[in-house]
Amino acid sequence: MRSLKTLRTATLTTLLIAVPLAGAYAAGHHKGALDASDPTDMTGPRVTGLIEQIQGVDQGITDARQANTITSAEAQRLHLRAAHISQAAKRVAGSDHGRIPATQYHDLLRRLDNVNQKLMVDTGSGFLMGDGADGGHYPNG
Repeated sequence: MRSLKTLRTATLTTLLIAVPLAGAYAAGHHKGALDASDPTDMTGPRVTGLIEQIQGVDQGITDARQANTITSAEAQRLHLRAAHISQAAKRVAGSDHGRIPATQYHDLLRRLDNVNQKLMVDTGSGFLMGDGADGGHYPNG
Protein backbone atom coordinates (compact mmCIF):
# COMPACT_ATOMS: atom_id res chain seq x y z
CA MET A 1 0.00 0.00 0.00
CA ARG A 2 2.83 2.34 0.87
CA SER A 3 4.55 1.71 -2.51
CA LEU A 4 1.28 2.55 -4.32
CA LYS A 5 1.06 5.89 -2.46
CA THR A 6 4.73 6.66 -3.28
CA LEU A 7 4.16 5.74 -6.94
CA ARG A 8 1.06 7.95 -7.10
CA THR A 9 2.94 10.88 -5.50
CA ALA A 10 5.89 10.46 -7.88
CA THR A 11 3.56 10.30 -10.88
CA LEU A 12 1.64 13.40 -9.78
CA THR A 13 4.88 15.30 -9.12
CA THR A 14 6.25 14.36 -12.53
CA LEU A 15 3.02 15.43 -14.21
CA LEU A 16 2.95 18.76 -12.38
CA ILE A 17 6.53 19.47 -13.45
CA ALA A 18 6.23 18.24 -17.05
CA VAL A 19 3.01 20.01 -18.10
CA PRO A 20 4.21 23.62 -17.63
CA LEU A 21 7.55 22.84 -19.25
CA ALA A 22 5.87 21.22 -22.24
CA GLY A 23 3.60 24.26 -22.62
CA ALA A 24 6.54 26.64 -22.50
CA TYR A 25 8.40 24.56 -25.05
CA ALA A 26 5.41 24.50 -27.40
CA ALA A 27 4.83 28.24 -27.03
CA GLY A 28 8.43 28.98 -27.87
CA HIS A 29 8.30 26.98 -31.10
CA HIS A 30 4.92 28.11 -32.35
CA LYS A 31 4.41 31.51 -33.91
CA GLY A 32 0.88 32.45 -34.79
CA ALA A 33 -0.26 35.04 -37.31
CA LEU A 34 -0.95 37.53 -34.53
CA ASP A 35 2.40 37.16 -32.76
CA ALA A 36 4.82 40.09 -32.76
CA SER A 37 7.44 40.13 -35.48
CA ASP A 38 11.07 39.34 -34.85
CA PRO A 39 12.68 42.45 -33.31
CA THR A 40 15.56 42.27 -35.77
CA ASP A 41 13.26 42.66 -38.80
CA MET A 42 14.13 45.76 -40.77
CA THR A 43 10.90 47.70 -41.08
CA GLY A 44 9.79 51.22 -41.73
CA PRO A 45 10.42 53.73 -44.49
CA ARG A 46 13.54 55.17 -42.86
CA VAL A 47 15.30 51.81 -42.71
CA THR A 48 14.21 50.81 -46.21
CA GLY A 49 15.14 54.18 -47.69
CA LEU A 50 18.50 54.29 -45.95
CA ILE A 51 19.44 50.77 -47.04
CA GLU A 52 18.44 51.59 -50.64
CA GLN A 53 20.52 54.79 -50.56
CA ILE A 54 23.51 52.89 -49.21
CA GLN A 55 23.13 50.36 -52.01
CA GLY A 56 22.96 53.21 -54.53
CA VAL A 57 26.16 54.82 -53.24
CA ASP A 58 27.83 51.41 -53.17
CA GLN A 59 26.81 50.84 -56.80
CA GLY A 60 28.18 54.28 -57.70
CA ILE A 61 31.51 53.32 -56.14
CA THR A 62 31.55 50.10 -58.18
CA ASP A 63 30.68 51.98 -61.37
CA ALA A 64 33.39 54.58 -60.75
CA ARG A 65 35.97 51.85 -60.20
CA GLN A 66 34.93 50.03 -63.38
CA ALA A 67 35.21 53.32 -65.29
CA ASN A 68 38.71 53.82 -63.82
CA THR A 69 37.79 57.21 -62.38
CA ILE A 70 38.96 56.12 -58.91
CA THR A 71 41.67 53.72 -57.81
CA SER A 72 40.91 50.32 -56.37
CA ALA A 73 42.30 51.46 -53.01
CA GLU A 74 39.95 54.45 -52.95
CA ALA A 75 37.02 52.24 -54.00
CA GLN A 76 37.84 49.85 -51.18
CA ARG A 77 37.95 52.70 -48.64
CA LEU A 78 34.61 54.06 -49.85
CA HIS A 79 33.01 50.58 -49.87
CA LEU A 80 34.25 50.09 -46.31
CA ARG A 81 32.76 53.40 -45.16
CA ALA A 82 29.42 52.53 -46.80
CA ALA A 83 29.49 49.08 -45.17
CA HIS A 84 30.10 50.65 -41.74
CA ILE A 85 27.08 52.91 -42.23
CA SER A 86 24.96 49.93 -43.27
CA GLN A 87 26.07 47.94 -40.22
CA ALA A 88 25.33 50.90 -37.95
CA ALA A 89 21.84 51.23 -39.46
CA LYS A 90 21.13 47.55 -38.94
CA ARG A 91 22.46 47.68 -35.39
CA VAL A 92 20.28 50.70 -34.51
CA ALA A 93 17.22 49.16 -36.15
CA GLY A 94 17.86 45.85 -34.39
CA SER A 95 18.03 47.54 -31.01
CA ASP A 96 14.87 49.61 -31.61
CA HIS A 97 12.44 46.96 -32.89
CA GLY A 98 13.27 47.53 -36.57
CA ARG A 99 13.10 51.32 -36.49
CA ILE A 100 15.68 54.09 -36.60
CA PRO A 101 15.02 57.17 -34.42
CA ALA A 102 15.12 60.52 -36.23
CA THR A 103 18.37 61.73 -34.66
CA GLN A 104 20.29 58.60 -35.59
CA TYR A 105 18.65 58.49 -39.01
CA HIS A 106 19.86 62.02 -39.80
CA ASP A 107 23.34 61.19 -38.52
CA LEU A 108 23.51 58.10 -40.75
CA LEU A 109 22.27 60.13 -43.73
CA ARG A 110 24.93 62.78 -43.06
CA ARG A 111 27.62 60.11 -42.95
CA LEU A 112 26.35 58.57 -46.18
CA ASP A 113 26.26 61.99 -47.83
CA ASN A 114 29.91 62.48 -46.84
CA VAL A 115 30.80 59.20 -48.56
CA ASN A 116 28.83 60.26 -51.64
CA GLN A 117 30.49 63.69 -51.70
CA LYS A 118 33.92 62.07 -51.41
CA LEU A 119 33.06 59.81 -54.33
CA MET A 120 31.91 62.77 -56.42
CA VAL A 121 35.05 64.78 -55.65
CA ASP A 122 37.30 61.79 -56.38
CA THR A 123 35.59 61.19 -59.73
CA GLY A 124 35.72 64.87 -60.68
CA SER A 125 31.95 65.32 -60.66
CA GLY A 126 31.72 67.13 -57.33
CA PHE A 127 30.23 70.57 -56.90
CA LEU A 128 32.70 73.29 -57.78
CA MET A 129 33.31 76.34 -55.63
CA GLY A 130 34.59 79.74 -56.58
CA ASP A 131 33.67 82.12 -59.34
CA GLY A 132 36.79 81.63 -61.42
CA ALA A 133 38.14 85.09 -60.56
CA ASP A 134 41.33 83.58 -59.19
CA GLY A 135 41.92 81.39 -62.21
CA GLY A 136 39.64 78.45 -61.65
CA HIS A 137 36.97 76.52 -59.87
CA TYR A 138 37.79 74.10 -57.07
CA PRO A 139 36.05 70.94 -55.87
CA ASN A 140 33.87 71.41 -52.82
CA GLY A 141 35.23 69.04 -50.23
